[in-house]
Amino acid sequence: MERMTCEPRAGWRPKVELQGLTWHTPGGVQYWAEGTYYRFESDAIDLIERATNELHALCLQAVQHVIDKKRYSELHIPDAAVPLIEATWEKEPPSIYGRFDLAYNGEGPPKLLEYNADTPTALLEAAVIQWDWLKGSFPDADQFNSIHERLIALWKEMRPYLPPAGPKGQIVHFTSMDDREDGMTSAYLADTASQAAYGVRLLAIGDVGWNDTAGEYRDLDDERISTLFKLYPWEWIMHEPFGAHIAASGAMFIEPTWKMVLSNKGILPILWELFPDSPWLLPAYFGEPRGLAEWVRKPLLSREGANVTVHTRSGDSTSEGEYGEEGFVYQQLGPVPEFDGSRPVLGSWMIGQEAGGMGIRESDGWVTGNTSRFVPHLFK
Repeated sequence: MERMTCEPRAGWRPKVELQGLTWHTPGGVQYWAEGTYYRFESDAIDLIERATNELHALCLQAVQHVIDKKRYSELHIPDAAVPLIEATWEKEPPSIYGRFDLAYNGEGPPKLLEYNADTPTALLEAAVIQWDWLKGSFPDADQFNSIHERLIALWKEMRPYLPPAGPKGQIVHFTSMDDREDGMTSAYLADTASQAAYGVRLLAIGDVGWNDTAGEYRDLDDERISTLFKLYPWEWIMHEPFGAHIAASGAMFIEPTWKMVLSNKGILPILWELFPDSPWLLPAYFGEPRGLAEWVRKPLLSREGANVTVHTRSGDSTSEGEYGEEGFVYQQLGPVPEFDGSRPVLGSWMIGQEAGGMGIRESDGWVTGNTSRFVPHLFK
């Protein structure tokens, strides 16, 4: 694993904008790192893919454990969500994606930092933008990346398991917060569904309406919402006005409600408790570091690296934010390497039930935040 520099492509800004990445330099801060890349050996890619698939299997066992042992209160999951979690776990509705964030230094095994199982972003960058960069800059190299093709194939496979077509065909609604990053991810996923021959509708989360008479969700055109992809955390949905009607609506949500268990940082100590011999896991505990010399404190519920404290032998640092009310977990500091002051975290994507590719985010400190750079990669 090496961090390399290269000449940026001529006219790269209009190229990535044409592909949907309008968020390449937010506020003048470089997000898409055109002149930098990471180079891997092929056996390292095989190891990352194996780790991703095996972590996914461990996570599914952990969800079953949480359900069997009723450990919802440790994760501060509200009582109203429990029947929804258990119903969707039993019915197995489709799941599109998730992103494992891994610490990897090119030598030992990759280690799980967290699982963005419900609302992961940086998908367009991983699936499309870095692939186009590879073909334009290093056409003879390869990349751990079949995300785009897998997404389209998965939508096609899911067709019999989604609500049936209505008068206008089989429609999937896509909703997110009305900001550029989430909107870009939602629009990209809608495009992959469209390529799989679905009808798609995009709307802001505040425009998801409830029709009392019909007992169903409606959009601004008064069209029924039967399948809803929501780039919006389940713990927030449970407090939205329309959240009270989930069970009665008959609508299918993607991602399913049981993903609340995996998107919660409390899954980290549960995984460590269940699988302490796994090469992919770091020691993690609820509420206290339990003798860990260097550790990271994370809120049970948080986004974009907010309210994270990193404790090293040289001192502490804490990122800003508004999370932490529900409690914290402590995890051993992972083997995140440093290259010329930059610390990369590997985002390894699950598409359906298989590892599908990787995107890398790097920051100048320990914590990967909202504007941490996205850096492409290759292997030979």
